[in-house]
Amino acid sequence: GEIIYRQPGIFLGYYNDSAKTAEVLKDGWFYSGDSGFITEDGHVVFLDRVKDLVKLASGDKLAPQFIESRLKFSPYIKDAWVLAGPDRAYASVIIIIDYDSVGRWAGQRRVAYTTFTELSQRPEVYQLVKQDIDRINQALPPGLRVKKYVNLHKEFDPDEAELTRTRKLRRTFVGERYRELINAIYGDKTEVPIEAQVRYRDGRMGTIKTTLSIKSVEGAAR
Repeated sequence: GEIIYRQPGIFLGYYNDSAKTAEVLKDGWFYSGDSGFITEDGHVVFLDRVKDLVKLASGDKLAPQFIESRLKFSPYIKDAWVLAGPDRAYASVIIIIDYDSVGRWAGQRRVAYTTFTELSQRPEVYQLVKQDIDRINQALPPGLRVKKYVNLHKEFDPDEAELTRTRKLRRTFVGERYRELINAIYGDKTEVPIEAQVRYRDGRMGTIKTTLSIKSVEGAAR
């Protein structure tokens, strides 16, 4: 919900703007415009601005950028794209692994791969990513937890109009581009076939056909 508070030193209002003051000050309470929740141990967790929340089919309001930014704290995750909306019963996330970090991790454990695509789909890497999703889910109320995830076969690319030049995700564009994948996630599929260009470790380019796994996050509903 929205974070509201009151205290003896709260401000009296906006200068010469009674309408704006009436929006944020009600019966001595200050309506911050920020969304958050209180944990079981009494801590207030900030999520996002209320205006930037996305409503799920359940009526719960989700902060996609809160989840995305915290997932990207992981050294193994380069980008994250949270899927949510009024026609979706739960949140899912599409993950872009950090090729260098995950590659080093895989090498230390003798996990074989030749391309970004192959590495992203290794079961060991899916389990690695799940650990970070579990960590985020533990900080979220049950209705807002990520319940499914996919490791994408490639990085988001500004040259393909998936990102802006400042690396902000172009959500409408990628939503159309990966519509088949999104439909598979919410159609309770466990995998989806794709055809894609790949760059091999020696710099060569090629086209491959592969299958992306769609994984469920056990315990996310609790």
